Amino acid sequence: MVVWTKKEIELFEILKTPNTIQEFLNSTPYDAVDQETNRSPRYVIKEKRANCFEGALLAAAVMEYYGHQPRIIDMSAHNDDDHLIMVYQICGHWGAIAKSNTTTLRGREPVYDTPKDLIMSYFDFYFNVNGDKTLRGYTRPVNLNKFNKYNWRVTSGNLDLTVGNILTKMKHNEILTPEMALRLNKADSEILAASLLGSNPEGLYKLNR
Repeated sequence: MVVWTKKEIELFEILKTPNTIQEFLNSTPYDAVDQETNRSPRYVIKEKRANCFEGALLAAAVMEYYGHQPRIIDMSAHNDDDHLIMVYQICGHWGAIAKSNTTTLRGREPVYDTPKDLIMSYFDFYFNVNGDKTLRGYTRPVNLNKFNKYNWRVTSGNLDLTVGNILTKMKHNEILTPEMALRLNKADSEILAASLLGSNPEGLYKLNR
């Protein structure tokens, strides 16, 4: 098991609950420095910034410190960025902790009976800057211990080349048929505007890329 530094443990001792972890991630600047690079929890603590991948791994590391399984779910999207969340169970119900550049894709309370129920709670709030609803699929919950050989907790390397690539290639459960996708309405304009409050424009998905 990894040996955390004194500074890291001091932070973990503050982040005792899913809510305090979520508040910490909400207050951490969004990392848009290099969108093809995903770093470890140690990087996030040191650099004081995170993207959704990095935030999910930090949440997993802290929750693991308190006895939870370090589990994540990858959500796939059409004409939008994928989204990674840390998932946990309390009394058999699923919740999530998540870093996001938008306000609507953050954490969820542990009130959902199944991972699918949890993922579907994101559907109407998962959209690109044009308001197109973009969520299309999700993986099963993945225990990050599967990736221990990549030192995901503390490595200085780019985890996008290892963990990220594996997650992208995993089977994603589809949530829409093509016909359903064609019938989707745009996101409410006020919800779209609210979702972008405080966002880092450099980290938003560019539709022309």
